[in-house]
Amino acid sequence: MDSDNVILSVPASAEYARSVRMLAASLAVTDDFSVDDVEDVRMAAEEGFVYACSTMPPAGSVEISFGIEPGEVTMDFVLGEYGEDAQEDPVADADQLDLVELLLSAICDDFSLVDYEDEEGPFTTLHLVKRAGARE
Repeated sequence: MDSDNVILSVPASAEYARSVRMLAASLAVTDDFSVDDVEDVRMAAEEGFVYACSTMPPAGSVEISFGIEPGEVTMDFVLGEYGEDAQEDPVADADQLDLVELLLSAICDDFSLVDYEDEEGPFTTLHLVKRAGARE
């Protein structure tokens, strides 16, 4: 299998976490991940999505880019601008970010917040990487 990219846009509501989780697990299965690795991808996708939702206004949506390469799944969650309309302000809530970082660093091989800029302006993504068998 060559590398593939799947982009998903989901309403920023916790009720859609299962859909995100199931797509991530399905992609990991397609990439021949073990049962344990699939479960790690599933948990990372859900935690990343819930975190991203907390940065969006209630009527917003979360865009997720899944990258699939042999033995590796990456997930990039575009975060909100943390403005007045956001459900929470994760930058101001360092404890929440610390908890997310602790959990995601335990199940992912790489975890980072990455700043980008495009024609629409600056934005931040939550970048997660899970490699098959890397934590064994």
